[in-house]
Amino acid sequence: MKTIGFIGVGVMGRPMVKNLLQAGYAVAVYSRTKSKLTDFLAETGVQWCDTAAECAAGRDAVITMVGYPQDVEQVYFGENGILSAAREGAYLIDMTTTDPKLAVRIAAEGKARGLHVLDAPVSGGDTGAKNATLSIMVGGEEADFAACLPLFQAMGRQIVYEGPVGAGQHTKMANQIAIAGTIAGVCEALFYAERGGLDPERLLASISKGAAGSWQMENLMPKMVKEDYAPGFFLKHFIKDMKIAQAQGGALPVLERVCAMYGDLEAEGMGDLGTQALIRYYRGE
Repeated sequence: MKTIGFIGVGVMGRPMVKNLLQAGYAVAVYSRTKSKLTDFLAETGVQWCDTAAECAAGRDAVITMVGYPQDVEQVYFGENGILSAAREGAYLIDMTTTDPKLAVRIAAEGKARGLHVLDAPVSGGDTGAKNATLSIMVGGEEADFAACLPLFQAMGRQIVYEGPVGAGQHTKMANQIAIAGTIAGVCEALFYAERGGLDPERLLASISKGAAGSWQMENLMPKMVKEDYAPGFFLKHFIKDMKIAQAQGGALPVLERVCAMYGDLEAEGMGDLGTQALIRYYRGE
């Protein structure tokens, strides 16, 4: 497997492409707005394609990392989409966080066309993407997972085969549910400390290495303290993930409450901020 088509070159996609290039793969890219990639294309020298179909045609594997389920549906099933152009025997890997039902639908259509389809959402944000330390959760045929493992190893560190098609997406939903409760807890702890007049740096040093410690605390609480809301992961995309999890059915009361808080921030125009901006809900900003 040597040639890769990569569709969706945003906050996560850019460093993932760079890591694939560093691992020796020949990568062609397609994204919605070419003008946003001028510097990236000049820096990397990757081939630009004008459509998703052109990006998929003739490649050994096609990776998608787009925003929303409707974007996934468009790049796979739409006019000039991946499924219309991918060569028989190619591997299609959707690394977007999307609806498990859509993953099953893509896999069924791909199988009918002689394609190998995996759903492989990731966790770790832009930091994990830059450092090639993403956690990658993979659903699909186990033989297809084995064939694509070197690709995943170029982009991530914790790579787990979760089970049949859709299992990667379900695992990512569980991941997002855990994050929702954790980040709200981090915000609540910081807000409580601020009201009590505590020094936030001392707070972080005191509690981040004990039982309360988490990735969210170590990586996002410092940004909350500095009022740095630049997105490593967009607030609006986290809302999308939480709503997908809710749509699978069953009571998820913590998730529902956190999603509502984020929804209030999005309604105030904060959707393009990072998930750490949840602290603004507590601060009443």
